[in-house]
Amino acid sequence: MPRNLEGRYIRLEVVSGKNLTVPSERIPAGIYVSISHDSSRCWKSAIGILLSDESTMWADTVTLSLDASPALSVEIRASFELGRMLGNGEVIGKLKTSWNALLNHGNEPFALSFPRVRSVRPSLTLKATVLHDYDNKNSALLNSIVGGQITRDTDVGHARLAKYVASERVSHLNDAIRHFELVLDQCPVGHLHRAAALTNLAWARLKGYIQNDFQDINSITSLFREALSLCPQGHPDHSSSIYHLFEALTWRYSEENTAIYIQESAELSCKLLALCPEGTYLHSIAAGENGVDYVVSECNNLPIDASDEGIHLRRVVLKLCPLGNKYRPRALSMLALAVQARFLQRGTIDDVTESIQHHREVVSLYPEGHTERDTFLNNLALSLKYRFDHQGDSDDLNEAISLYEEALRLWPVKHKYSASSLNNLGAALHTRFKQRGDVNDIIRSVSLRREALTFCPPGNPTRDTTLNNLAVTLKTRHEKLDTSEDLDEAIDLLRDSLQLRPHGHPFRYKGLHNLSSALCSRFTQTRKNEDAEEAIRLCRESLEALPSLHPDRYFSYRRLQEAYLSRYRVQCKSADLSLAVENFRLASRHPTQGFPRRIEEAIDWACQAEVYRHDSALEAYQTCLDLFDNHVMTRSSVISRREAATAFRSAQSLTVDAASCAIRHDDLRQAVELLEQGRGQQWSLASRLRTPLEDLKFASPELAHKLSEISQRLSDAQGSAGSANRAAADRAAIEYRRLQEQWDAVVAEIRSLQGFSRFMLPPSYSQLQAAARNGPVIILVASQYSCSAIIVPTSGEPRHVSLPRMNLTHLEVLKKDFAREIRHASCMPPEETRKELQGLLRTVWDEIMLPIVIVLQRDLRVGCCSRIWLCPTATFTSIPLHAAHPFRMKADGVTRELCLEDVYICSYTPTLSALIRSRRMMKTRATPSFAAIGQSEPGAGQGEALKTIDSELELVRKIVPVTANPTTLSGDNATRAGALDALQHNTWVHLACHGKQDHEQPYYSRFAMKDEPVTLLDIMNKDIPHAEFAFLSACHTAVGDKKTPDEVIHLAAGLQFSGFKSVIGTLWVVDDAVANHVVKAFYENMVKDLKDGAMMDCTKAAWALNRATCSVKTKVPLEQRMVFIHIGV
Repeated sequence: MPRNLEGRYIRLEVVSGKNLTVPSERIPAGIYVSISHDSSRCWKSAIGILLSDESTMWADTVTLSLDASPALSVEIRASFELGRMLGNGEVIGKLKTSWNALLNHGNEPFALSFPRVRSVRPSLTLKATVLHDYDNKNSALLNSIVGGQITRDTDVGHARLAKYVASERVSHLNDAIRHFELVLDQCPVGHLHRAAALTNLAWARLKGYIQNDFQDINSITSLFREALSLCPQGHPDHSSSIYHLFEALTWRYSEENTAIYIQESAELSCKLLALCPEGTYLHSIAAGENGVDYVVSECNNLPIDASDEGIHLRRVVLKLCPLGNKYRPRALSMLALAVQARFLQRGTIDDVTESIQHHREVVSLYPEGHTERDTFLNNLALSLKYRFDHQGDSDDLNEAISLYEEALRLWPVKHKYSASSLNNLGAALHTRFKQRGDVNDIIRSVSLRREALTFCPPGNPTRDTTLNNLAVTLKTRHEKLDTSEDLDEAIDLLRDSLQLRPHGHPFRYKGLHNLSSALCSRFTQTRKNEDAEEAIRLCRESLEALPSLHPDRYFSYRRLQEAYLSRYRVQCKSADLSLAVENFRLASRHPTQGFPRRIEEAIDWACQAEVYRHDSALEAYQTCLDLFDNHVMTRSSVISRREAATAFRSAQSLTVDAASCAIRHDDLRQAVELLEQGRGQQWSLASRLRTPLEDLKFASPELAHKLSEISQRLSDAQGSAGSANRAAADRAAIEYRRLQEQWDAVVAEIRSLQGFSRFMLPPSYSQLQAAARNGPVIILVASQYSCSAIIVPTSGEPRHVSLPRMNLTHLEVLKKDFAREIRHASCMPPEETRKELQGLLRTVWDEIMLPIVIVLQRDLRVGCCSRIWLCPTATFTSIPLHAAHPFRMKADGVTRELCLEDVYICSYTPTLSALIRSRRMMKTRATPSFAAIGQSEPGAGQGEALKTIDSELELVRKIVPVTANPTTLSGDNATRAGALDALQHNTWVHLACHGKQDHEQPYYSRFAMKDEPVTLLDIMNKDIPHAEFAFLSACHTAVGDKKTPDEVIHLAAGLQFSGFKSVIGTLWVVDDAVANHVVKAFYENMVKDLKDGAMMDCTKAAWALNRATCSVKTKVPLEQRMVFIHIGV
């Protein structure tokens, strides 16, 4: 050393290192540098994390005295612990050098290379600087090189293991294991270094296991597990402990092929990647080809497991495959198939919806032209078909058919999956035939399934399924076309299929109940008792094969019901009818089957109970209505709810038939309750989210707040669930169901409170009677079994009014006659007498309203000019009951007979609950404000110009008192937004414009505005509790939906739902040239006798309309007086 350096100090900066390969191939926790310049002391840098390119950064500095020996040793070592080290780690590189060599580079960084390790040369980047003025008090404190026996044994073990890896000599392995065992013996339970000692020994044994030089893999995994337990989350060595166990389990799986080990590896991978920052060496190894990639690949090859544990594994695997990962499509597909399989076992709708979501993503990752796209199209279609079977949404079925068609086009002739694709498309067409009845669908379904069978010769593993499928389709075609050869062939095919499905076969039960159904059909024709006996035996066997909650038990119950009922029809034994009813009950109440099938079964139950006069009929109807309620509640938008309600063609008259049944059983209270539960269901469901919570707030403020919050979120979710994007709609539907479950849970909790046991349940008669507080409510029931009326009086029991000369056929004829005569009258001169229309109104008076009026006057003592409310059902909703009139003179030839409007003030109500809700909201009144909204020149496509609109608005403005703060919105200002704003902020509204009832989708019924129309959906989305009255001077504003008349879906009902307590609407086209007369007379009566400063009273609207139509008889023709009706309070 030059003399001028004596007494000086050197600052040595360890900057970085690269090519830092560990000889033993073990993953280090970190890398450090050791510098020693005498035999007993050394300096150790901080431990640096090894990066993915086998480099690390330190920027660690040491200041050393140059008075010591000029020679020094530099080592790079791998540390296997980030916490307190056991031993000195494994040597990566060792080099002898001198101060002079280090100082030979000026003040610039330089590289220091080390001997090769596994074909690469490790190196360090250093920087050495001489300090001329330094306080030696701050010089580095050097560590003693001398270690205890544990340290020495550990270091020897690392060295021997490195030699074993390089030479593969077992003696080195044994020596390493022996030294590590000695260390472990010195680290008993509770020792600071026990985890490290366990890991070192386990790793050495694992290296031997990999090379087949050590066999006891159980001991290896046990050691790693104990080490991991000693390094819990938060411990510096937690991540490396996870990796070691992961490595052992993946190697064990590769040798033993036992699924449990790769499954645990997947779990550990998820934890490990979350702990290892990207860019570190440990992350690169864990996520690499032999790490996560291997685990994911192997897990993707595991068979489908529909258990909760199996699905959890699939979720873990998907988590390991982020967007862009090459294994993601396969992981998505396997998860989708697993949750789909669980759906088939348990019938949970969220499972099949999740399956659809994942299948959609897979399809999106395989664009057109990809060789596997056809397979994934088929998978998505199958999930959609399953969901349709469970929920009945026709969009799912249509999309499934479209996808099957696309997949079939992509497959070449005689493709190995052709049979599956043909079968699947055939199944979807078979289902659509059952829904729509298009015979072309069933004919094509048979053709496709015959073709599928040609791909499945004897010995083919799917022949049993293909035989079964073709047989089911042939049986359905037999039912449609009455072809006996189809039925005989179906039975033969089903027997062949069953022979291929011996006892113990997982799908034998399907063949059993399908053969049972076919035998029942043949028994109906041949009446051979052995067919019925065999059908019953087969169904019982199928039930024995299925767990109690398996969704497909429904089919066994259904087929058993068919068998007993078929035998009853032939042999007339009451025991068979009782057994059929019991299986109707079991099928319709089977909890894991979808609502559509259960509803169909319950409807059939009600029909058969009526036919055979079985005393379970009322129970069947109640079951139907409960199922309908629950089914519609699962739909996340008002439009999808209507679609659900109209999907069952045989259910249109369900509610009135149920009421008729109750009437025939002399249970009028239940008849009223059934009518209320089954009618106006759309409004009832929507109003649940707007239920006033004043009483609940007093009993439990916390629950009231919770329910209010969830109700608002549910209300918001209804809009988002209506997306045109199917994938987005599915996600919204899942969120809606999640919120619905939360809502149900809160409601259940509320019902446990004292006094709230019936909270949100269908109202009882005693609750519904509140609707008749200000006058009786007359419910008119139009059923195929009977037509009659129920009067709900202000107090006491309901009264039944028989209509002996009126049945459903007569009503249908009357409905058509009215429609014809209203159209005819509109073409007649105003002054001409409407004789045919008068004749129809005379029939309404004589056959319908007069018997009711007699009971009101004679039995209930309801005085003249009292108010009554009409609540028509089914076909009655299309009859202008309020205009009933005898149009004849009394016997004296001088006096005219009184008509209904002479005797009573008539109003309508969609349901009793609607009337009660409107009255309840009348408790508080806001400052009055009146908006007259008119649009005489609507936007393109919304109708012709209306010449009298502006004069009508001016007329209304002049009559309405200033205390109502009247304003007018017309012309360019009468836009959709302007009209909705006026509805929102005014208590009274007069609306004069074109009105249009949309018969295809009644929620799109609309008022024409300048830019775009205001729809019924727009109105429903408004919550206007302060609103009071609306006069709808527009066409078709109170016309119900033809498909679901009992839902009363029209513009006037929408305004009532949004908050308007009293509404005047119209039943057909309004002649705006004469409407002004009615409008003028109405408002003049509304302000009649109004004192200065007083507010108009919306409860007078029915009376004012009655007086107005009477006063304009000479000016306004009959059909234009009849067109206006009053709804509400």
